[in-house]
Amino acid sequence: MEQTVSISPRDKIRASYGVNHQVEGSFNPSVAVKCYNGTFLGQQDEGILAFRGIPYAKPPVGSRRWKRPAPAAPNDGVYEAYYFGKSPIQTEWETEQGSYYPQGEDCLYLNIWMNRTNTTAKKPVMVFFHGGGFGWGGTADPLYDGANFVRENPDIILVTVGYRIGLMGFVDFSALKGGSNFADAPNLGILDQIESLRWVQKNIAFFGGDRKNVTIFGESAGGASVSLLPIIPKAKGLFRRVIAQSGSVALTFSKEQCKPFTRRLIEETGIHSMAKLMALPEKELIALNEKLNAYNNFPQRDGKLIPKEPYKAYEIGMSANVDMLIGTNSDESRYWVGEIGGIVPYRFSIPIKFENDLKTFDRKDQERVKVFMNRLDGYGIWKMSEFYDEMMFRLPAVKQAECHASYGGRTYMYYWTEPSTKEYCGACHAVELSYVFGNLDETIFTGERGDEALSKQVMTMWANFARTGDPSVGDLKWKRYDPFSRPTMILCKDSHMEDDVLPEQRRLLFPLLRYMINPSYAEMSYNVPFVHKTIGLAALAAVGVIGLGIGVIRMLGRK
Repeated sequence: MEQTVSISPRDKIRASYGVNHQVEGSFNPSVAVKCYNGTFLGQQDEGILAFRGIPYAKPPVGSRRWKRPAPAAPNDGVYEAYYFGKSPIQTEWETEQGSYYPQGEDCLYLNIWMNRTNTTAKKPVMVFFHGGGFGWGGTADPLYDGANFVRENPDIILVTVGYRIGLMGFVDFSALKGGSNFADAPNLGILDQIESLRWVQKNIAFFGGDRKNVTIFGESAGGASVSLLPIIPKAKGLFRRVIAQSGSVALTFSKEQCKPFTRRLIEETGIHSMAKLMALPEKELIALNEKLNAYNNFPQRDGKLIPKEPYKAYEIGMSANVDMLIGTNSDESRYWVGEIGGIVPYRFSIPIKFENDLKTFDRKDQERVKVFMNRLDGYGIWKMSEFYDEMMFRLPAVKQAECHASYGGRTYMYYWTEPSTKEYCGACHAVELSYVFGNLDETIFTGERGDEALSKQVMTMWANFARTGDPSVGDLKWKRYDPFSRPTMILCKDSHMEDDVLPEQRRLLFPLLRYMINPSYAEMSYNVPFVHKTIGLAALAAVGVIGLGIGVIRMLGRK
């Protein structure tokens, strides 16, 4: 009797790895596209032509390590585009399936899906930047496969982009000897994204795309990225529209918040100069990353590439030339129930995070939080979760939408309420991704296969926005957002419009956005009332549980 051998997701993803080779001699011209840096051969399956692992920049290795990306060199060669480029260096993690794919410094590649059944000229282009808290993720994650999206929307060309993250993409070296020569290092991942968009502008017409109609979209860190790009002058003119899913300009760090990562880097290595860091072999960087990955930086508000006051940049109209669709999920923070090992460590961890953040507020603002918490029903940890749903996700998105709309930018807002079937998770962070890409068999966040009709509806909304700047579909008209009636699309099996979602919560907490609360745990203290109380009640045994929860929840901003 035959036995079925199950293959783990890790082994399956690693088995998909391959190296794209240069092709000598004849090739099939029907699957070939000539770009300025080479002719690339895709793979066709049921009318969908996919190109994987096209380089958009020179490999950031050797003397280019921790340097801004350089455009890929012109090339007349013919190359396979069958396999994804390597994932950026990161720690392997179950919910970041891209982390299972082979990793390396040489990771600046993009992928393109197009539907050969549609011969429309100048197709709308959608460019996706993955999430992962700027420390995880990769385009080889099957969640981001573009085949189903372009099958449903055959006139769209879909691009996914790899970029540097974590230790290689977001680190401030200003405290090290020679660090002044690496001034771009705090925001290399964002610079990579800009370089990828420049490649798209130069080459997407060869694939049938319209370089004047490019929509950038992303989730979590990707949502933050596409929120930052409209207010970065270097990115001006590279795209026309933005879709930000569960990410905003709030997912950034000040220069001060970036310092703990650098201190830990020095402590782990004993290295105080860039010359010695540059001499480390890649395998040592991968091992070092294992020790540091829980303390990743977000993009730095350096005042050079990224404005120190990003909301103000929106207020003064720096983004007004782009259309924006932005939204969040109703239970964002519950994603981390699974990430930190279940409900027990979550019950210990989130109060510590909450009390640490509360200490940074002045007395008047602490009272605001108290009023907010008292108005909520339910158990304490879910009230804290709702606080973070608001402060880290929904209200920053609302603020960003409000500023963009106030200056005349076309704006649409959504609020995702369709839940996961996983216990305690609700409509958690990342739950919408399999719906957006039409990859409903990828149930890592949904728990069970999602609703087919909702997925088709959302894919059409996203595609319609890319086509015309209006995400309305059929009889479901999506009203433009304004800071008065605040019309919002509720996305669920019965999608509908509502005005001013959760207005009392907005009014109470909106003034607190100036604190720029984000998932930073690097400098979190255990010296808070909850810990004292817990130790008093459960003695030292509780410390182990708390330590477990905190050790893992440091990764809270990952997705």
